[in-house]
Amino acid sequence: MARVNAASDVARLNTIMGVARSMTHPLHLALHRSEPWLKLAIPVLVAVFAVMLGFAGTMLHTASKADKLEDAVNDMDVIAALVTRQLAGEAAAITAKGGRQALSGLHQHTFAGGRQIVVTDANGTIIAADPPLPPAHKQLLDVLGPSQPLTTFADKAGVIILTAPSGPMLATVRALPAPLGQVAVLQPVGEALQTTQNRGRLVLLLLGSSVLVLSVLTLAFLVQTRRAHAADEDCDRVRERIDAALNCGRCGLWDWDLARGAIYWSDSMYALLGHNRQGELLSFGEVNALVHPEDADLYEIANLLSAGDRTEIAHDFRIRDKNNDWIWLRARAKLVTDRASGARHLVGIAVDITEERRMAAETATADIRLWDAIETLPEAFVLWDAQQRLVTCNSRFQKLHQLPDKAMQRGLHYDEVMAHATPPVIAEDILRQNNLETRSRLSEVKLEDGRWLQISERRTKDGGSVSIGTDITIIKEHEHKLMDSERRLLATITDLKASRRQMEAQAQQLTDLAERYLDQKAEAEIASRVKTEFLANMSHDLRTPLNAIIGFSEVMQSGMFGSLGCERHLAYCRDIQESGEHLLSIVDDILDMSEIETGKVRIVPQRIAVAPLIDDAVAGTKPSFEGKGIELDIDIEEHLAAMADASALSQILGNILQNAAKFTPAGGEVSLRARACGDMLHIFIADNGIGIPRDRLPRIARPFEQVEGGETARSHKGSGLGLAIARSLCELHGGSLKLKSEVAVGTVVMVRVPLAEAEPAIAA
Repeated sequence: MARVNAASDVARLNTIMGVARSMTHPLHLALHRSEPWLKLAIPVLVAVFAVMLGFAGTMLHTASKADKLEDAVNDMDVIAALVTRQLAGEAAAITAKGGRQALSGLHQHTFAGGRQIVVTDANGTIIAADPPLPPAHKQLLDVLGPSQPLTTFADKAGVIILTAPSGPMLATVRALPAPLGQVAVLQPVGEALQTTQNRGRLVLLLLGSSVLVLSVLTLAFLVQTRRAHAADEDCDRVRERIDAALNCGRCGLWDWDLARGAIYWSDSMYALLGHNRQGELLSFGEVNALVHPEDADLYEIANLLSAGDRTEIAHDFRIRDKNNDWIWLRARAKLVTDRASGARHLVGIAVDITEERRMAAETATADIRLWDAIETLPEAFVLWDAQQRLVTCNSRFQKLHQLPDKAMQRGLHYDEVMAHATPPVIAEDILRQNNLETRSRLSEVKLEDGRWLQISERRTKDGGSVSIGTDITIIKEHEHKLMDSERRLLATITDLKASRRQMEAQAQQLTDLAERYLDQKAEAEIASRVKTEFLANMSHDLRTPLNAIIGFSEVMQSGMFGSLGCERHLAYCRDIQESGEHLLSIVDDILDMSEIETGKVRIVPQRIAVAPLIDDAVAGTKPSFEGKGIELDIDIEEHLAAMADASALSQILGNILQNAAKFTPAGGEVSLRARACGDMLHIFIADNGIGIPRDRLPRIARPFEQVEGGETARSHKGSGLGLAIARSLCELHGGSLKLKSEVAVGTVVMVRVPLAEAEPAIAA
């Protein structure tokens, strides 16, 4: 039966059945396009045809009735003439006989069709009638009626239709010679049209049958149309569910017409690969171009199927998706023959197994890793399944039981494996644990060669068993050694108890010594404070005469009050000034160190630019560098700023630079670098001076310590407080001072102080 509409047909074409049907019936789509009009036109055509049949039957019946009536009129006219002639010759006999017998001589055909002959006398009284009339009819007027023209005009009136009391009838009257009057030939219209009525009933029957058959066919067409529509809807729902199931299962349907080389893919197949459908069918070359050449050759498959060597295929292959990635598919198909066209089709399903392949590869990799892990175990390992068949074991198990390679095949029964084994000779077997609930057993076995094995056996959840043999020879040896040590320890404990009492007495003595030490430490701290205060007071007391000595020496050198008169006296004055200044610097250092130790120095950090500060510190020590011809190299990053006390940082740099100038030989080099490192400022001062031995570096920053590399004699002047003051000031800033030195190579001093945050940009 024709389908309901083109939309459902398009949906049907998305199935393999639809593709086969469209291939075997080329006019199918044209029929579907005209089907909605046929659904409306066929009932209309049937109704018009039924009306036309009714109209034609009615016209035919009317024409037949008119013809029959005309024939009856002609017959009656002829019969009336014949009867009149015959009765005119027998008028006397008819008068004598009367009644029906008077008309017995007429031909029998005269009375056919229900015709009736009535004869009257000259007065119009009925004297003979055949068939007989009812007794009430005496006159011809009683039969014909009083208003008819026949009795008056006789044969001139011809044959007319009268409405008699018994119904409509054909009648004609002829005049007879005397003593007779008239003869009337009568025939009921119904009897005259009996044949026509029978034919009309037959036509009506045929018409009704035709209309009934057409109605039944039309109804069947409508019912079948509704049924086809419902079937289409069911087919669409099934297709949607199948497509949904295929999409969820990442599957696709294939229909390969081997004769035509055309291949159909379901929507789920396009969705699986991400391609867009360009047409209903794909060519053989298009599909073959997407398949990986190493996995499948469609030409070879087509040849095998064409030769009849195979009727089913099951093959895994790779195919390219829209992103040019390879997707693994597992295809299962069967060769079927189309019953309508006889064409052979390879119909099947393709399932995405990319994830399965990936998991298989990962499983294989995991198995290899597991095998490597088992093989690298220092223990003998073996795993049996629930039927006591070998699953896996490592080479240590094989070596322990001296198994040949043929006995290591997976799947061999325990008895078959152990039949090839040479079990080790056991000298001692100790059961350590046997737990029936956990189905585990732990034992220790001593072999004849002196080795100890710990054998752990445990049941797995699937009913199998796993056994691990661990070499515990070293542990056993350690146990014996531990037991010997324990015996010795007990003896030692006995000795210790004796010694304990002696140590308690010594502890009491140490307690007394500690108390004396604390007392002496307190006295030393008091003496240190007194020393510091003394140095501070002494420094203040020394500064006044030193200033006077230095001032007077400068006056004497300048000759303000007259010339000294001798060049040697000027040299003595310069020596007095230099010695005084040197002694004053020592006094200043002692005073600074004492203030730091007593906590009188306060640091006031503020944002200061590093470059100008370093320039000022270098300017203060520049005469020392120029006097010895030392080259000073300065490298400072731009825009560096420190969060520090300007005078304290200047003193730190001045002390370090002064030391560098002091211990660097003439013509040497000193470099100064400043860099930002995180939130700290690093200042590096490096020289190529005499250096400091590594074992003396911890002492170099202690107060009053001065160490020269490789020399025990003191050859440089100074108090030894410069680095100590610099380190203390760095620590007060929250930073540090570190030294790195090597004898005859030089020294590097790193100063770390907090770095100031960058200033916010000011809008123009």
